[in-house]
Amino acid sequence: MSIAIIPARGGSKRIPRKNIKLFAGKPMIAYAIEAALGSGLFAHVVVSTDDPEIGMIARELGAETPFTRPVELADDHTPTVPVIAHAAKACEALGWAAEFVCCIYPGVPFIQQDDLKAALQLLLEIPEADYSFPVTEFPSAIQRALRRKVDGCMASFSPEHELVRTQDLEPAFHDAGQFYWGRRSAWECNPRIHNSGAGLVIPNWRVVDIDTPEDWVRAETIFRSLTAPASLN
Repeated sequence: MSIAIIPARGGSKRIPRKNIKLFAGKPMIAYAIEAALGSGLFAHVVVSTDDPEIGMIARELGAETPFTRPVELADDHTPTVPVIAHAAKACEALGWAAEFVCCIYPGVPFIQQDDLKAALQLLLEIPEADYSFPVTEFPSAIQRALRRKVDGCMASFSPEHELVRTQDLEPAFHDAGQFYWGRRSAWECNPRIHNSGAGLVIPNWRVVDIDTPEDWVRAETIFRSLTAPASLN
C-alpha cells in the first residue's frame, strides 16, 4: 500500500492562508490533492493540518483528514520529515500500514501525475535509495557563481573554474520542492532525504518556488499561459 501525505499548516506568514488561497481559480492545495487522486497510486490521500478550514476544504476536494497535526509540529521551524513520520504513524494506528509514503507539498500547481509515477518507479529500481524526488538542472553553472563584496566588486566563488567553458563543467541540480517518495522505514529514521535519495530530472519550466507575493503573481501568470486554450487563429 502507498499513502500520500500533504502537510498543510495554517500559519503561513509571507503569503497568508497560502495553502487555500485561490490560485488560477482553485484553492492552492487542490493541485496536490487532484494530482494524488488522479494518479491512482494511493490507497489514501491524507492532509496533515492543524487548521480546521484547511481540513474542511481538503475533504471537499476528496482528501482525508483523519487526525489533527499536533501544535508542536505546526510551527515555522518544523522540518518536513517529523511531520510525515507522525502522519504515517497516525495512519498505521488506523490500520493503514503503507510500504511507501509520498509527501506532496500543498503549493505545487505545476505537479504532474506522470512525475509521481516515474519517481515511484525510480525508487523501486534503486533498492539502496530511501527516497526519490524530482530535481531540475541549475540554469547556470554553479562552478561559475560570483560573490559581490562590500565595495561592489565581484569575485568568483571557485576561481579555478573562472576560465573553464560552461559546457565543460559538471551539471548541477536542485530539489524541485514538489514531492518526496520514501520507504516507510526511512521517514521514521532517516531525515537526510537529499543524501539518501534518487533524483527524477524534470524541466526547469515546471519548477516554481512560491514564497512571496511576487512569486505568486509570476507563477500564476506562467500557469495561466501554459493552460490557456490554444488560439484558433
